[in-house]
Amino acid sequence: MASLHPSNVQNVEKIALSNLPADATAEAAGAALSGLVDHTSEVDDVSHGIHAQAHSIGHIPYLHKLIPGLESLAAKHHIGNYVVVRGSEERFFESMPIYARIGMHLLFYGKEQEKLVEGNSKVHNMLREQSEKEGRIFDSPESKKNIASFVKTYNLQLGELLEPDITKYGCMNEFFYRKLKADARPVQDAGDPTGVCSAADSRLTVYQTVDLAKKFWVKGDQFTIPRLLDVPVDSDKAKTFDNASLAIFRLAPADYHRFHSPIDGTVGETHHVPGQYYTVNPQAVNEPGFDVFTANTRSVLYMTHTKTGLPVAFVAVGALLVGSVNWTNGGTPGNAVARGEELGYFAYGGSTVIAVFPQGVVKFDEDLVVNSNEPIETLVKVGYSIGHTPAVSTVPATVAGTGAPKRRSAILGGVKSGLRGLLGKKNKSD
Repeated sequence: MASLHPSNVQNVEKIALSNLPADATAEAAGAALSGLVDHTSEVDDVSHGIHAQAHSIGHIPYLHKLIPGLESLAAKHHIGNYVVVRGSEERFFESMPIYARIGMHLLFYGKEQEKLVEGNSKVHNMLREQSEKEGRIFDSPESKKNIASFVKTYNLQLGELLEPDITKYGCMNEFFYRKLKADARPVQDAGDPTGVCSAADSRLTVYQTVDLAKKFWVKGDQFTIPRLLDVPVDSDKAKTFDNASLAIFRLAPADYHRFHSPIDGTVGETHHVPGQYYTVNPQAVNEPGFDVFTANTRSVLYMTHTKTGLPVAFVAVGALLVGSVNWTNGGTPGNAVARGEELGYFAYGGSTVIAVFPQGVVKFDEDLVVNSNEPIETLVKVGYSIGHTPAVSTVPATVAGTGAPKRRSAILGGVKSGLRGLLGKKNKSD
């Protein structure tokens, strides 16, 4: 996958004042996004709709009429990011799809190129409406006509699908959350009870601490674990995940859209957090002031890690043009799940899942750490090893009901049941 871009292109090429049309407005960008979504139902070729790359905007003339100058700027500025292929030094450049680029224009708009303020309900409502409309379009039987061009556009391998005959899918959304054959994603080191595996076919970044995540990748000013989980800062859950380790799996639209358990564990409660529908592209996540992970709609699943008895949080984050988050095996409290077992899926679009581990529960694989600190994403598939639980650990935890910190060696016995009780209780924000 050799890159066509020059060597001076950064790992994450961002939206900036110099590559925005001078007269762009929120209204024009909103009309352009709405037009793209409507166009989806009118054409068979997805590469001429929301999946068009920004540099091919000339195929969609109404867009540069709505946003003058967008075509020439898209040709000049390669907005996107590099990704490393796991197990090699090979890097390839992923251009930002046109719908995501327009979504970014909605965050940088107006003659003064002001950033979107938190209270702009007009823009928020428009993003929600377009995401819901796209979901309805791809739920319709007429959307079947898009599947063949989608497969061709992204060079998808049908042989690994449980149902490889694309004519058997009832709509485009059914193809988005397609299932794979049982042996398509084997779990590496499946016999090692300390193993932690990739939760999704995705672009992955990992950080041993929240501070490192904020230093290298998540630049939102308000990003904290309590905000991500939607729990009070002084709650037992917040204390349990104090300075947690994070694995951030970003799914692109073409990816297999079911997500799987990164650990051997037991399913606990889920908590839905309503929110916005911002794009989760690296350009937004890396931008100071944009709190996409803590602002977007999301669903939080708590699990109990079999090896340590400690809770692990699994956060499925919605995004621009993502229809919904759906839990399958992750939706029934008490279910025992093995590493690599399905937890749920996203309907239409690309998005993100974030695994949140108490400090010390996971030591991430060194190659992933090096890439993430560069920072650059690593292309992984479900089941790939991403780390393990250290043999000797001093995992801080919180005894349910006391807030008192304990070390792992002291809690793995009697407090396991207390932690399971914590996972089974509703917190005050539910």
